[in-house]
Amino acid sequence: MPSTIENNSQEAAAVEQRLALELVKVVERAAAASARTMGQGDRDGSDQAAVTAMRAAFNDVPVRGRIVIGEGERDKAPMLFIGEEVGAPTPPGVEYPQVDIAVDPLEGTNLCATGMPNAMAVLAASEAGGLLHAPDCYMDKLIAGAACRGALDLDAPVKDNLRTIARCLERRVEDLTIIVLDRPRHEKLIQDIRTAGARIRLIGDGDLSAGISAAVRGTNVHAVMGIGGAPEGVITAAAMRCLYGEMVARLVVDRPGLAERVQSMGIKDPHRVYSARDLAPGKSIIFAATGVTDGPLLKGVQFFGGGSRTHSLVMTHSSRQVRFVDSVQLDGPPGPRGIRLY
Repeated sequence: MPSTIENNSQEAAAVEQRLALELVKVVERAAAASARTMGQGDRDGSDQAAVTAMRAAFNDVPVRGRIVIGEGERDKAPMLFIGEEVGAPTPPGVEYPQVDIAVDPLEGTNLCATGMPNAMAVLAASEAGGLLHAPDCYMDKLIAGAACRGALDLDAPVKDNLRTIARCLERRVEDLTIIVLDRPRHEKLIQDIRTAGARIRLIGDGDLSAGISAAVRGTNVHAVMGIGGAPEGVITAAAMRCLYGEMVARLVVDRPGLAERVQSMGIKDPHRVYSARDLAPGKSIIFAATGVTDGPLLKGVQFFGGGSRTHSLVMTHSSRQVRFVDSVQLDGPPGPRGIRLY
């Protein structure tokens, strides 16, 4: 097995595909653990359940993994720490691939805690150096589908970007649906979109799943605009690389000490506008997500007597595969009436 998962041969592509299925198991376990806490109103408890399960699941994955983006630094939530090493113990004489990993063990902690749609467990992986090492700060994002590649401008007026998106999609601005996080900071953005004539879908949390929806035709989501988390932004960029979607983004460096932290992580220009390729430049990229609560993209975890059922999405960039994985995990032998999967 090669020492990296770089896309330099058919063998490397095969390694990528095998590793993708291993990483699906990681997000499945995190999703199932957090789903047990759904609706209990304890966001930190939900996050902790996901983190604990994800950390334990990594112990079975044959990689020399390093967490380059962990969740929770900004809001002091439980997290897998930046720089933390994960992966199964390496047997003598075996060389596991070196992998950088960005994680969001529970995207949408509030959604899980309140039983709302679109919570999921998510991660992205690439060869060493294949994901931007971004701090847990905010990021200004503009995300759309493949038809808009090379056409978006983060510094342009909202109305101009909406006209561009409409033109690329061969629609009118009035036909567009734009997802925006429902936050006070977006008051002007929301007004600008409404003034331009586009429709808005406000969401409470979960801009990562929204970004993926914008890159998939038929979801009736045409773009995502506004400020969200930088860790989610890098993971979204990994998904955009796999889906050939478009994304432009910039870090929001707005608090004391953040500029120094950004510089210490190797980011020389904190005001740089990034593309998806800049945020996730890896040659080999894996994206995996499992639904925690039901959403338009993924179903939530279902529990039944003796086990659980999960619905996951796994994508690979170099091998150009997008898979939906429907898994049943049995906790033990079935009861006298057997196993019911639905």
